[in-house]
Amino acid sequence: MKKTSALLVSCALLLGTVLAGCSKTPDAGNAAGTPATGTKAEAGKTAAKPKIVVYNNNKEPTSMDPPIGFDQVSYDIVNNAFEGLTRLGKNQSPEPAMAKEWKVSADGKKYTFALRDGIKWSNGDPVTAGDFEYAWKRLLDPKTASDAAFLAYPIEGAEAYNSGKGPVDGVKIKAVDDKTLEITLAQPASWMLSLVSSPAFFPVNKAVVEKNPKWAGEASTIVSNGPFTITEWKHDSELKMVKNDKYWDAANVKLDGVTYKMVNDSSTAYQLFSTGELNVSNTTGPFPADMSDKLFADNKVKVEDGAGTAFYRFNTKMKPFDNVNIRKAFVAAVDRQKLVDLVLKKKQKPAVGYVSPGLKDPAGGDFRTVGGDLIKFDAAQAKNLLAKGMQEAGYTTLPEVTLTYNTNDESQRIAQALQAMFKDNLGVDVKLQNKEGKVLTTEQKALQLQLSRSSFLPDFADPINFLDGFQSTNPFSRTGWKNDQYDKLIKDAYNEPDDAKRFKMMHDAEKILMDEAPILPLYFYNNVYLQNDNVTGVVLHPFGFIDFKWADMK
Repeated sequence: MKKTSALLVSCALLLGTVLAGCSKTPDAGNAAGTPATGTKAEAGKTAAKPKIVVYNNNKEPTSMDPPIGFDQVSYDIVNNAFEGLTRLGKNQSPEPAMAKEWKVSADGKKYTFALRDGIKWSNGDPVTAGDFEYAWKRLLDPKTASDAAFLAYPIEGAEAYNSGKGPVDGVKIKAVDDKTLEITLAQPASWMLSLVSSPAFFPVNKAVVEKNPKWAGEASTIVSNGPFTITEWKHDSELKMVKNDKYWDAANVKLDGVTYKMVNDSSTAYQLFSTGELNVSNTTGPFPADMSDKLFADNKVKVEDGAGTAFYRFNTKMKPFDNVNIRKAFVAAVDRQKLVDLVLKKKQKPAVGYVSPGLKDPAGGDFRTVGGDLIKFDAAQAKNLLAKGMQEAGYTTLPEVTLTYNTNDESQRIAQALQAMFKDNLGVDVKLQNKEGKVLTTEQKALQLQLSRSSFLPDFADPINFLDGFQSTNPFSRTGWKNDQYDKLIKDAYNEPDDAKRFKMMHDAEKILMDEAPILPLYFYNNVYLQNDNVTGVVLHPFGFIDFKWADMK
């Protein structure tokens, strides 16, 4: 998804990082990592304590409404409260979920999904194909203004409707009957079965949504269809889920519930994990950077492959970043290896392009390896580019530059490191300002920020998911950048059924993106987290979101 930071994460960021919550209340976890609540049975006997995993979500989700909460802090929750036609399995491949089976036409353009019998919403209503048709067309409705809408563009008529150039009746999404959903694509899309496992494509209960437009704002009004249901939501503090006994696969859900905490400071989160009040830590600041060396040396840290990219956005409509060479100077001035080794200390890989590793390329090997290193640290080149750009723009003194980051300790450390690098390698004094995440995103969208922090966490395993966000018409871009050749390459890649040709187009597009530099990539995400030994089965999807469906506690 263009999972923005979040992220990435951004989100994806990615990816499913688990930090277990913090509270001194009676239902907080005890030192063994199990809930302290427990009910007393007759004759003084104590019943088994419920299995409740406590996870740190870092901060308040943007929204529990699938097309609106388009970021990791929202989708890490939504992914466990709702379910789509398919679900990413433990091996990262899409498996039957609300759909028990599907058929794909010989030309790869028509998908017919057959829903399971007896599937229900948490309020007891049946889940129908009509709910999916309604939800997907609502995702595309211009009035919804969903940043995730572009994900559905492979569907015939979707882009035209979302952009106001076509009718909703032209969108080829049809509930043939209560148990059959049929979609027709404009062109074959090999990633479609993975795509429909994304929270953006989750169904919503039409009757509930139409009766109460604010249905997703409080636990008491949320109706969902996934492994867990939301029972309590203390905004900016914690959100509680319990096992959904109406879920079709409830027999294989071992946890009694999940509690999401919202602790946005790595030192506090680590202390809570250390005392057993959190069971698992997320990958966005699971522990203070100054503890990293010891924790890794003591084998206390879990490291898994991740996906997604941490980066900064340039506002190409605002001086001085309306000049490409000045943008490229700032890109070349960042020592990414030093950033990951000395500031982040979680074994991330320095970004050498925008698309992160882990995507198989038909040319052989990994997309990132085939694409090569498209950006690098070079202080001398950075100074030359800055001088060239200033001459082109007629500057004797560079206009004031303000770097904006979201409020948390890790983002602050990164911003301070970048500030020092720009001073040391460019001789430029950069001001820092921090903003709460929602405010930062709103101002990014309005092109009110010069240079601002972002992340991207992918929604499905294909490079197109990374690259399409920077088409000039895509609301994810938030840079003001436009390149006709780039736009054409992405459009042609969507329409090209031959994967070898399609990947060549995407490699060419990424080169343009890096050469034009509307963004400043920093590092590729991995999944680094802490987890109590009594917790098992938590799945961190590199190309998706955290999943507690198969989790268990000893």
